[in-house]
Amino acid sequence: MLHTQEWRAQRNYHQHYSVGLALTEREIEEAQRLRYRVFADELGARIHARTPGVDADFYDPHCEHLIVRDEQMGKVVGTYRILTPQAAHKVGSYYTENEFDLTRLQHLRSGMVEVGRSCIHPDYRNGAVIALLWGKLAEFMERGGYRYLIGCASIGMADGGHNAANLFVQLLDAHIAPLEYRVFARDRLPFERLVTGHAAEVPPLLKGYLRAGAWICGDPAWDPDFNTADLPLLLPMERISPRYARHFMRN
Repeated sequence: MLHTQEWRAQRNYHQHYSVGLALTEREIEEAQRLRYRVFADELGARIHARTPGVDADFYDPHCEHLIVRDEQMGKVVGTYRILTPQAAHKVGSYYTENEFDLTRLQHLRSGMVEVGRSCIHPDYRNGAVIALLWGKLAEFMERGGYRYLIGCASIGMADGGHNAANLFVQLLDAHIAPLEYRVFARDRLPFERLVTGHAAEVPPLLKGYLRAGAWICGDPAWDPDFNTADLPLLLPMERISPRYARHFMRN
């Protein structure tokens, strides 16, 4: 079995892509610049960047940064930010706790990894890059013995939040978490006032989480900087469907 440092340095290669954890400050900045391009330039998020074109915050130095690189083009085209329970303990919180009260998940913290800031370059949104990210993430969880994955699925609110509200109501019955895993939004989106009853399309990333077995743990929160409705998600690794497990672990 690979030791931790050996595994961190290991890169998996698929055709002209490589996937693995960022090993240098330069690679981390490449991921942060991709995040800025997607979240600020493309989606209009208000990012208070200390360095122009770089999305970086208080949590970044404590996180692992998972990246997919197009080796032919020499650039990072996909990224995920990972905060381990050890790092969250050192920092004092998970990023998700800025938006949700996680008291009911307190007993899970020792095995709970947070993921976020997921983004893919607009020229590479064909499914291949997210599959590589998820495969390496599953490997990270397995090697670390982590049992729970948490994070937020963001839904744009350019339409005033109607689609997000419709989507939440549409998914509620099939995907709501048991009561003991419910969390509570600090700035709750008043979805009851925004529902129109129209069918809502599930964003690909959220669809992937739900197909894998994730629960929605409570009402959506409003993130004013990103102007999104954020759904709190919890994925116990034991709930990952056999089809997803085979897909993630095949390499």
